[in-house]
Amino acid sequence: MPRLAGLLQSLVGKKIVMAVTGMVLFLWLLAHMIGNLHIFEGPESINHYARWLREIGAPVLSHAQALWLVRAVLILAVGGHIWAAWAVTRASWAARPVGYKLHQTAETTYAARTMRWGGVLLILFVVYHLLDLTFGRLNPAYVDGDVYHNVVASFSVPLVAGFYILAMAALGLHLYHGLWSGLQTLGLHRRPTDRWRRSLAAAIAVLVFLGFISVPVAVLAGVVR
Repeated sequence: MPRLAGLLQSLVGKKIVMAVTGMVLFLWLLAHMIGNLHIFEGPESINHYARWLREIGAPVLSHAQALWLVRAVLILAVGGHIWAAWAVTRASWAARPVGYKLHQTAETTYAARTMRWGGVLLILFVVYHLLDLTFGRLNPAYVDGDVYHNVVASFSVPLVAGFYILAMAALGLHLYHGLWSGLQTLGLHRRPTDRWRRSLAAAIAVLVFLGFISVPVAVLAGVVR
């Protein structure tokens, strides 16, 4: 335990926490994106999928118990990710208390430079998204249990769909930088892995972005209605 506590207090330990929790959240994002695509199969498919999520583990687990366990893990992962990101950011500020007169950006990327504000935007989006489609407080015509109807009702509002797309763009940038830097933290940062690591991160980020925005775009275009 003392060794673990010492590791968590170090900058390397905090980066490992950020990488591991980031990977947990990334795997959940992939599963969530794939689940969202059931909407293109029609109301029955996406609504059946939503019911199935609440019935996982039955009869050993009660209704929605497995789903709440997953949510608990996600809350811990999000909390650990934010804590580690803030700790690393503070360490970065402490190491450079006075800003450079000439800011060099040759060794960084746009995604890396927007990680912090992008993370804040994503937190705000998650709060809104939960109030909209999970709890129904901000949905214009929420019907309990009818996921298809709720999604169409929400994304039929251009401002909501636009906010979702903007948030997914921030997510894509966050994923791109987070994936390749996370792999670097976990040891995959030597040639020839560096080149494919960045390319893989970019491909995955674009795939996730397109997968998520396909739903609001389809609703706005009248493909899903």
